[in-house]
Amino acid sequence: MTSDDTHRQTYEQGLQVRREVLGAAHVDRSLGQVSEFSKPIQELVTEYCWGMVWSSDGLPRKTRSLLNIAMLTALNRSHELGVHVKGALTNGATVSEIQETLLQTAIYVGVPAALESFRVAEGVLREVRPDDAA
Repeated sequence: MTSDDTHRQTYEQGLQVRREVLGAAHVDRSLGQVSEFSKPIQELVTEYCWGMVWSSDGLPRKTRSLLNIAMLTALNRSHELGVHVKGALTNGATVSEIQETLLQTAIYVGVPAALESFRVAEGVLREVRPDDAA
């Protein structure tokens, strides 16, 4: 097996996990909008983020999702946060666990960041699970 074969396998595994967590429609839309300029970063994210880290058995996917919600709150990355709130639900996180994760971020990264993340998460929940966001 060549190095290119190994990279291709890791990429394909990453693509599968990325689709399972974020949904095939989201991933296909993201990859469908890739330009020659942005292609290398999408390949890197798919192979290393999803193919190596997310594919590892070291943490359950639900835990990874909740960690991402906390980190994206700290980084104030609202678009990615919304994507990962949906992913957390897919990975078995409850609305209460997402809420508790966001409350934890208020203490450690700041109330303004947590307030924005609550707004983003609530918008996603209203879209995906209207009865849970009431």
